[in-house]
Amino acid sequence: MLKIHNTLAREKQVFEPIEPGLVRIYVCGMTVYDYCHLGHARVLVVFDMVVRWLRACGYRVVYVRNITDIDDKIIRRAQENNESLAALTGRFIAAMHEDAAALGVLPPDHEPRATEHVSAMQRMIAALEKKGYAYVAANRDVCYSVRKFAGYGRLSGKSLEDLRAGERVDVMEGKQDPLDFVLWKRAKEGEPEEARWASPWGSGRPGWHIECSAMSSELLGPHFDIHGGGQDLQFPHHENEIAQSEGAHGGRFVNYWMHNGFVRVDDEKMSKSLGNFFTIREVLERYDAEVVRFFILRAHYRSPLNYSDAHLDDARAALTRLYTALKDSDPRAAAAPIDWQAPAAARFRAAMDDDFNTPEAIAVLFELAGEANRTGAPQPAALLRALGGVLGLLGRDAAEFLQALPEGAGLPTAEEIEQRIAERAAAKRAKDFAAADRIRAELLGQGVVLEDKPGGLTEWRRA
Repeated sequence: MLKIHNTLAREKQVFEPIEPGLVRIYVCGMTVYDYCHLGHARVLVVFDMVVRWLRACGYRVVYVRNITDIDDKIIRRAQENNESLAALTGRFIAAMHEDAAALGVLPPDHEPRATEHVSAMQRMIAALEKKGYAYVAANRDVCYSVRKFAGYGRLSGKSLEDLRAGERVDVMEGKQDPLDFVLWKRAKEGEPEEARWASPWGSGRPGWHIECSAMSSELLGPHFDIHGGGQDLQFPHHENEIAQSEGAHGGRFVNYWMHNGFVRVDDEKMSKSLGNFFTIREVLERYDAEVVRFFILRAHYRSPLNYSDAHLDDARAALTRLYTALKDSDPRAAAAPIDWQAPAAARFRAAMDDDFNTPEAIAVLFELAGEANRTGAPQPAALLRALGGVLGLLGRDAAEFLQALPEGAGLPTAEEIEQRIAERAAAKRAKDFAAADRIRAELLGQGVVLEDKPGGLTEWRRA
């Protein structure tokens, strides 16, 4: 029984799709004016994992991830580069697809671009205006009247009084209330023709928030199962989506809201101003893409993800241990049917059904790696491959992965091995034989074989 932490409810809830057997999911995608960064990588990988698991559970999934290809930042960057909006966004959409493919992210079922759905946005704005939620401001922008929507703030937990006091309020001349946000932006002098569309309110372009409300309802219907995105989108973007969608359609918008945690760099929030901002491409120049995917999935999706060289090195060493256990297995085993009644598979499923608990699921992979190394039997390795495949991992030839590693990467040093042998000896003296066996299994997973000799001496060699 799958449980999902619903941001709106602030608790884990049993997942029940609106239509049995079908899951409709929408995830806020990228604004394409630059290369994708590590925060984008986390969104891409996390919701790829979610969709993979839903499909592994037997659901038919319709997955929509949008592209914002019209925006103030896009216009500014195109003007700075002296290129068209289409050329700029086309270039970075192609780069995004390359980055996603490298990270093992499967394409969504639909990838709508904002510029292709402006008419749907205009229809939604007209519906909001007709129902009294939208008005034409003094500067001829069309705005949403936040105070007219009774439920505003329930997703983020922010009250109108807190917001009115000045928290993240965009004050704009012409608004009836500082809390109101823009649905349709009037065209400004100097903006290119390709950045404006004719409308009942004059030439202009859609505001950012209306894009997702219109595209999700057009492709998934006005009421669907799951809406996801980064934690930073919870307010105001997703709060505004609820106000727009429920204001226009009059019913519930989304049943389950999912938000992945922030990416931090050496325990500081990733930020261009701090100079700790990394694109996916910069990271992939130094680390194998599967290592980066493994690093992201090793943390629970709602937890902060702390990026550092040390953490990536550790992820590479851990993934190396898994591939070492697969060195004699066939990559085609990843496609084998999984017996979910098998104890390891059942533990894996229980972890994933508990709000996509990938750290616990990956712990099961290490148990299987230890068993494969200890017994040499093909069954643990085959199940390891298959379960790893559910997460988009361990699909490569093990020998090729291991040979491609930088020299010494992922392998313990002699000093580290001797330290672990000393810890094992201490555990045996304390009669903690489970801990001693675990250390032996971990070293075996790293390609280190221990041989106990008479007199309590332990020798080691690399497999």
